[in-house]
Amino acid sequence: MLHYMLLLGILQGIFEWFPISSEGIVALSSQFLVLGFNPVDIALFLHLGTVFAILVYFRKDWVEVARLKRPQLLRFLVIATLMSVVIGFPLYTIIRNAVVGVSLLVIMGFGLLLTSWFHKSKITLGTKVSRLAVIAGFLQGMAVIPGLSRSGATIFGLSLSDLSPSKILKLSYMMSVPVILGSTCFLVISNPVLVTGWPSLITSFMAGMFTLYLVMRISRKMNFYKFTLIFGLLCFLGAFVMIL
Repeated sequence: MLHYMLLLGILQGIFEWFPISSEGIVALSSQFLVLGFNPVDIALFLHLGTVFAILVYFRKDWVEVARLKRPQLLRFLVIATLMSVVIGFPLYTIIRNAVVGVSLLVIMGFGLLLTSWFHKSKITLGTKVSRLAVIAGFLQGMAVIPGLSRSGATIFGLSLSDLSPSKILKLSYMMSVPVILGSTCFLVISNPVLVTGWPSLITSFMAGMFTLYLVMRISRKMNFYKFTLIFGLLCFLGAFVMIL
């Protein structure tokens, strides 16, 4: 069973950064590969590996936040985290044993494609930290639903602002850290047997670091239209893969 868990870690590390629901893909894959674990729990547990990748890759930003040198970023993370917990925790207790769906991925794909129109028409939310944090945090909380991509949901919310693609991705990835660390602690306490899958966190981290590096490098060269077009189409691709 260990080699199956390692494979799931690789899948998590690759798909976490794209709006194709890594949670949904890992949960579906675990139904065929691993016995004795709740698929949603496995998917959430493996997020810990990609969280380590976020901490390492954006280490300079985290150090500045810890030293209180980035008050706006700190404020964004605090508000987004609180909103995510308020929405996500009750929802998780309801859908923990739910069947993974794909319709939400399709909706998110259309949403991301529409953001290019918002941006072109100057209908943006601006860069007001509190407003963006509430919207992105709400969408992140909703993303505990299998089939709704956390990355896709938060990228969609942040794309309603006038931020650049690379900044949108950075905020989307960084805001996941507090929530995932908290949810992982809760999972391990409620289901200690998950700790036996710790080697899969290594493959999740390694694959996550490599993929994150590529995604961030490419995003710096993308204009907003190409960014939303590509990520919107990836949502549809994710839905197609999950159907298969």
